[in-house]
Amino acid sequence: MSESSAGAGDIVAAAATTAAGWRRAGVAGAAIGVLAAGAAAGVAVERLTVGRGMRKKARLALDATGPYGSLRGTPGRALADDGTELYYEVDEVELPQAADRNGSAESAPGPATASGTRRRRLFGRKAPAPVTVVFSHGYCLGQDSWHFQRAALRGLVRAVYWDQRSHGRSARGRAQADGVPVGIDQLGRDLKAVIDAAAPEGRIVLVGHSMGGMTMMALADQYPALIRDRVAAVAFVGTSSGKLGEVNFGLPVAGVNAVRRVLPGVLRALGSQAELVEKGRRATADLFAGLIKRYSFSSKDVDPAVARFAERLIESTPIDVVAEFYPAFTEHDKSGALPAFRDVPVLILAGEKDLVTPSSHSEAIADVLPDAELILVPDAGHLVMLEHPETVTDRLADLLVRGGAVAAANVGEHGSTAQQPGRR
Repeated sequence: MSESSAGAGDIVAAAATTAAGWRRAGVAGAAIGVLAAGAAAGVAVERLTVGRGMRKKARLALDATGPYGSLRGTPGRALADDGTELYYEVDEVELPQAADRNGSAESAPGPATASGTRRRRLFGRKAPAPVTVVFSHGYCLGQDSWHFQRAALRGLVRAVYWDQRSHGRSARGRAQADGVPVGIDQLGRDLKAVIDAAAPEGRIVLVGHSMGGMTMMALADQYPALIRDRVAAVAFVGTSSGKLGEVNFGLPVAGVNAVRRVLPGVLRALGSQAELVEKGRRATADLFAGLIKRYSFSSKDVDPAVARFAERLIESTPIDVVAEFYPAFTEHDKSGALPAFRDVPVLILAGEKDLVTPSSHSEAIADVLPDAELILVPDAGHLVMLEHPETVTDRLADLLVRGGAVAAANVGEHGSTAQQPGRR
C-alpha cells in the first residue's frame, strides 16, 4: 500500500475513532460522528496523492516561514469585573518630528508605557488624545487574526488589539472556572474594561469580527452613553445580531437538526475530558485542517501559509473553551442594541459564502442601520479579513477617514497575501 493510500486510510480511521469517542459522550453524539466521518472521507479523497509525512513536513515548513501573527505592540493588561486578566497590545501613531520654538526638531512620542500613554506637549499644552481603533476578534481566534489590517495600519492610527477571555494571551475566565457560563454580555463588559485601560480618553472606532462584533453590540446594550459620547465609527465584519440557532452551516436539513440537538451536550462532555480530546485533535490534524478550511474560506486558491495560520489560531483554543463559549451564540440576540450606532459611520462587511455567520445576517444588521455601508465580498468565507485582506483593509481605511481617525486613506500596501510583512 502506498503512503498516500495509507495516509487517506489513517484520516478515515482517525475520524472513526473520534466518532466513537463522541458516541461514548452520548448516544445522540453518533450524529456528530457520522458528520465527522463524512468530512474525513472528503479530506481523504482530496489528499490521496499526498503522503502523510509530506503533509506534516509542509505544515512544519509553513509554520517556520509564514510571518503571519508576528506583529507585536506594547503590551498591557485590563481586569474584567470578575477579575479575569485581559491581554491587549497598543500600536501607537508614528508622529512626524515637530519643530519647537527655537526651530529644533522635537521627536514624536514613544510607545505606551505601563504608567500610561506618553503624549507630546507643545507649548506647554497636551495634544488632544488621538482616535483609537479597538479591534475585537472572533470565536476560537485571537488578536493576531487581524494581521493584515494591523500591518497596513501600523503607525497611521493608534490601535488596540486584545484577546477575548480564555483566548490568545488572555487568562482563562475566572467566572468560568467556577462554573459560570460565558455570555455575550460578559464579553461586552470585558471590552469596556479594555477600553478603560487602553483608551481611557479620546474618540474610538470599534472593529469586530464574528464574536467580536457581538461583543461590540453587548457593549452598546450595556453602555449606550459610551457609544454616544466617544464612538466615532464602527465596523462589523462577518457577524450577527441574533438567530444563530437557525444557521445550517451548509449541511443538509436532517444533519443540521441532529447537530443542533446534540452539539451542546457533546461539547460539554468533550470539555470534561479535555486532555484526551486534545490528543485526539492532534492525531486527526488532517481531518480538522479540512474542516477549518471549509468553514473559514471560500476561495480555491487561498495562500497555504494563510490557511495554516488560521489552523494554528483555531487549534490553539482548548476544547473546554470551545465548549463553554458555544451556548452563548444560540442565546445571542442584540438586534435591539443596534440603533445605538445610527449616528456614526458604520461599515458592515461579510463574505458572500460565509457558512458560519451567513451574509444574510449582515444584511439584517443593515436593515436596522440603513445608512451603513454594506459590502458583501464575492468568493469569501468567514475569515474574510485573512482571505481577502486588501478588500477589508481598503473599506476599513475609508471608514477611518469618515470617522476622523486618519486624515486620508494613506494605508500601506501590507494588506495583501501576496506580501509577507515582517515589520515589528
